Amino acid sequence: MTSTAIITGGASGIGAALSRAMVARGDTIVVADIDAEGAELHAKQLNETGPGRAWAAPLDVRDATAVQDLVDRVVQAEGRLDVMVNNAGIGVGGEMAELSLAHWDRAIDVNLRGVVHGVHAAFPVMVRQRSGHIVNTASLAGLVPAALLTPYVMTKHAVVGLSLALRPEAASHGIRVTAVCPGFTDTPILDKAGPEDLPKPALAERGRDLATKAQRHLYDADLLAVDILRGMDRNKALVVAPRSARVAWRAIRLAPGLSSAVGRLEMRYVRRHR
Repeated sequence: MTSTAIITGGASGIGAALSRAMVARGDTIVVADIDAEGAELHAKQLNETGPGRAWAAPLDVRDATAVQDLVDRVVQAEGRLDVMVNNAGIGVGGEMAELSLAHWDRAIDVNLRGVVHGVHAAFPVMVRQRSGHIVNTASLAGLVPAALLTPYVMTKHAVVGLSLALRPEAASHGIRVTAVCPGFTDTPILDKAGPEDLPKPALAERGRDLATKAQRHLYDADLLAVDILRGMDRNKALVVAPRSARVAWRAIRLAPGLSSAVGRLEMRYVRRHR
């Protein structure tokens, strides 16, 4: 059975990879992204490959009304909404002394409120249908603390908490909830030095370099998309990938103090290699 899905942040990175995988299995995908031109281009490419289909929608997930309007439009056009993928996100990090309240607000507005807006809009639709799947993109940083990424880590922990707390309530309505917690994945977020309109912390330009130091081989987004679909099919609460991410998560669960020790080592490394 094919599905109708909205994927926020769907024009690039994990969202684009997941939309490719879903269209390849015959699903209908709404590529929702603040990059309207990128969303249109990606939807066009998806329609050229099929067998599913796609259409594009410009969307800023910070705008709750816009998210609700998109959900309503999709239901009106397609008759239902089977999957809501709250994937849009940004990287915000740096040393605490360099971060303004604007950095914190942006991380919260996009990475957390953006997810809340998607859940709030899609959940009533799925309750009426007695079916649906909410997929929230968190991060390994939502399970394992990471130094110098405090705003990002905070929001991703919140997304994991939201997903796990909602899951039993959603299940009573026939709705599934999954949080995706990937390790460092090869996506454009590693090359973006945070929000373009905010001051750049000293480490902002080194995202890809630091990611490859922490995880020698960045995970391929298309492989992650396969993991996500497998996790959805199996109704997994958490999709943690690749294997190195699962190892790190298990290590922290067994030895909680390990994250502080690793964080101190990360700080020393970064300050030596500024």
